[in-house]
Amino acid sequence: MLIKLAWRNLWRNRLRTSIMLGAMIFGLVGVMLMVGFMQGMIHSMVNNAIAFQTSHVQLHHKAYVADPTMSDVLPDYQEVEAWLESDPRVLAWTPRLLANGMIASARSARGVRINGVDAHREAEVTPVHGRFVEGTWLPETGRNPILISQLLASRLKLRLGSKVVLTFSDVSGEVSGAAFRVAGLFTTPSSGFDESQVFVRRSDLFALTGLAGEEGQVAHEIAILLNDSEESRTFAIEHRERQEGTSLLIRDWQTIQPLLASLLSQTGVSMLVMVGIFIVAMMFGIINIMLMSVFERTREFGVLMAVGMQKHRIFSLIVLGTTFLGGLGVGLGLSVSALVSAYLANHGLPLGALAEGLGAFGADTTIYPHVTLADYRLVTFSVITAAAIAAIYPARLVLKQRPVDAMAEKH
Repeated sequence: MLIKLAWRNLWRNRLRTSIMLGAMIFGLVGVMLMVGFMQGMIHSMVNNAIAFQTSHVQLHHKAYVADPTMSDVLPDYQEVEAWLESDPRVLAWTPRLLANGMIASARSARGVRINGVDAHREAEVTPVHGRFVEGTWLPETGRNPILISQLLASRLKLRLGSKVVLTFSDVSGEVSGAAFRVAGLFTTPSSGFDESQVFVRRSDLFALTGLAGEEGQVAHEIAILLNDSEESRTFAIEHRERQEGTSLLIRDWQTIQPLLASLLSQTGVSMLVMVGIFIVAMMFGIINIMLMSVFERTREFGVLMAVGMQKHRIFSLIVLGTTFLGGLGVGLGLSVSALVSAYLANHGLPLGALAEGLGAFGADTTIYPHVTLADYRLVTFSVITAAAIAAIYPARLVLKQRPVDAMAEKH
């Protein structure tokens, strides 16, 4: 009976209830889209950083990270290769020779990191091979091919087939270098990556470094992709413990990019803040509506108390009414939000005008909202609970009055 009465009372003033529902729906859609796009942008930055820069885990010589020196190559390369091949969590891995040097064209020069890579293995780890504007991925034949970004090509006034000169310090500290020809132009979401990274064949770079040993057994860095990104920290810690006492340094992407890891961990807090602001505003609206509704029905409540209805049942009647309002509002609001999010998850929100700014942070220029089922559950519970709490003050005002005073109330 109470449920039926509470539902009918909710619709006594259809206009007032409809206005409140409209405000809740509009507010919820706005909050969920804002949360979705904020989380989508952060996930885009993290995913792009993992894909193009850090992978899930990286291996280095400990001294190389502190002060990159050509001679500080990975220790026990064959042993490392063996446990990488035997670990079922590893999806793919690639060795790299690295050199910090200069790339020079006939018109300009820039400082870059030269990545000497195994073309086949690198293509399994880094999605650069699928981001070409012109040209192709590193060919197996031909003399000294090089891949540079379209952005770097524009800075140096280069085009496909242009000749450039790479120079760097070799293992003995002497200046080494050679001429390379542009075989492909790529583009990535990160302008910082595009301006600072070039790719050459590992064998071509090895021939210029003066490093001892076999070319296939020497690397400064190994980048590792795992089957499950959530395993990156566990994987790094486990193998770090096994390699304790050696000069091998094993780092997961959170350690390499602490700022991004911090941003990702703070998304939940940011969502709670935005949802909290909406809920506080919604509670004031519900309190206002319930106060008006209660004052209009003071005599009715007085009659109910006079004929013997217990106060806790009247209290329950008022709380049920606001709970229905909150439940209906959150149901409609989240339904509309889910529909809009589903559409934008397929089409995205293009932010082409902000491309340069987003590129500096490594985010895509088309943002896709990222809202989880847990987010919807949290908002549903919070709104319904807040609506029930908002009914307490108006209900207490009614229950404080004596039945005779309530029945004598005039409006």
